Amino acid sequence: MTTTPTSPVTAADLTTAPATTATLLQRVLMPRADDTRKVRALYLDEARSAKVQVEDRATGRLAAGDEVSFATYFNAFPAGYWRRWTSLGSVTLRLAVSGAGRVDVYRSKSDGSTIHVTGSALSGTGQTLDLELDLTPFVDGGWYWFDLTADGELTVDEAGWYADREPLRPGRLAVGICTFNRPSDCVDAMATVAADPVVSAELTAVVVADQGNKKVRDDARFAEVSGLLGDRLHLVEQGNLGGSGGFARAMHETLQATDATHLLFLDDDVQLEADSLHRALTFSRYTDDPVLVGGQMLALQDRSVLHTMGEVVDRGSFLYRPAAFGVMQHDFAEKSLRTTPRLHRRIDVDYNAWWMCLIPRPVAEELGLPLPLFIKWDDAEYGLRAGAAGYPTVTLPGAAIWHLAWTDKDDVSDWQAYFFARNRLIVAALHGNGSDASGITKSSIRADLRHLLKMEYSAVALHLKAYRDFLAGPSAIFPTLGTALRDVKAVQADYADSRVITERSQIPEPEMNAVAVEGLIGAPKGLRGLPRKVGFAVKALRNQTRPARPAGERPQVQVSAPDAAWWVLSRLDHVAVGTADGRGVTLRHRDRELARRLGREVQQLNKQIRREFPRLSEEYRAAFGDLTSRESWEKAFNG
Repeated sequence: MTTTPTSPVTAADLTTAPATTATLLQRVLMPRADDTRKVRALYLDEARSAKVQVEDRATGRLAAGDEVSFATYFNAFPAGYWRRWTSLGSVTLRLAVSGAGRVDVYRSKSDGSTIHVTGSALSGTGQTLDLELDLTPFVDGGWYWFDLTADGELTVDEAGWYADREPLRPGRLAVGICTFNRPSDCVDAMATVAADPVVSAELTAVVVADQGNKKVRDDARFAEVSGLLGDRLHLVEQGNLGGSGGFARAMHETLQATDATHLLFLDDDVQLEADSLHRALTFSRYTDDPVLVGGQMLALQDRSVLHTMGEVVDRGSFLYRPAAFGVMQHDFAEKSLRTTPRLHRRIDVDYNAWWMCLIPRPVAEELGLPLPLFIKWDDAEYGLRAGAAGYPTVTLPGAAIWHLAWTDKDDVSDWQAYFFARNRLIVAALHGNGSDASGITKSSIRADLRHLLKMEYSAVALHLKAYRDFLAGPSAIFPTLGTALRDVKAVQADYADSRVITERSQIPEPEMNAVAVEGLIGAPKGLRGLPRKVGFAVKALRNQTRPARPAGERPQVQVSAPDAAWWVLSRLDHVAVGTADGRGVTLRHRDRELARRLGREVQQLNKQIRREFPRLSEEYRAAFGDLTSRESWEKAFNG
């Protein structure tokens, strides 16, 4: 540990020109002035009686007697990940402080146990402390963080985590944004990237693939933001080819028109903590070999909640799920990092969703462009493809965006259901066991049965189209890319359960009162235990054999989206179900003959998929090079 008194240090001094040759890995960030207490918990672990007075994103002031911990999501250092993926032997915590008090540094083990590492008294003006910290004891996980205690007024002028050696690879960043009719959100993301001094200094390009009819260039702030970016902005406009088409265009333009060493994909509807981009880039520059680096998802509608730590693909059912030991829906405002042992274990992932994912240029040049899947599974497939080629994905804690959680969407039952079902089969054919699809078809049949019991007939119809299109082979994928969404919505429109009613006067009054509804949805208390599951399944199937009440009658009940489980809806004939976003309802009416017909087709097509899967796997794998080539994509871009 070295303690070096200096003249006063400004935020700009430490951000852009450290006193030594050390390389900034991640900044210590103060919350924004308008952040709520819940959001502040991502940056500061404050006692109720103490609140750091924030002057800017780097500077905060403690009053005498205040104590604050930086054992927080954005400010602790994820040492376990740096230990696993880089050869750095140590990390340096640099503090520029003024005033009287004390700093104490702690580390955790993978089980969350806390160990005091070192500490130092603070006094005087313009102190710079460099605290070198060993990365050896972090094989399975763990974090570093520091706490401050103020004896008098104590100001943090700047703080950050540094490495004492240069990165292994250069870092010229391109940010690729795929956008569709979200011009304001897209410009917000562009502005955040352009305005941040650290990220802007690393930025060589922002590639925006605009696929909507509400143009980014028409936004009121576009001229100002594009002026900040200058010739680094590459705005391309094309027809709607979905997320895969937008991100493929961003990758294509980056490889063709820039010298970027890394490309970072961003969704257009995210909110950014800009240092997350710097953290991902810097981490990738230090890894022993090229890796993809993903950001975790914080919940946009409840901003102190970590929605997911990372994802894997189940190789049996070919469904994505949380990674082993990963934590979901953790609220840092309720329970801090220090007091949550499960957050300290390192997790390993198969891929990272493209709400935020950094791909090194050599990986993109070797592996080609994304598959033309429109949406769903393109990011998972690319992660599986990269992993098979020796380029793993790391989902890095402390690098994150805010995004609408999938629990706030209806994407398993709306038009997106088609793309999920078809693309899952395509990816399984490419990366799964080419001789056996039994696990996939069994899970598909179970899912369709649940949809039928919930009277979501449109979702099953979309799945049937997906099964047929998969069976048709890879030759139709590119030709239908530009019309896929239109075709899917045409199928969906034939089913009343897909129509969302938002006008208050058109939402029918249900027959049952609140007490009756409570009894209906509250009785099952979930389905724990086999006897309970069997009992409700028997009741559900018995009700399906009975004639349904007339469709014109009032719905029996109105239930919210979280309460619309199959064991609830399967006992009803006519129900109003709230949408996940709370904007309206869908009306569902039990149709015995329709359910039987759809159910028979589900069984027949899944039987065919299981029988023909070995042949189809060979076909899709043989077509893989063409499906991911620049030449094929260029035809789609220009079509």
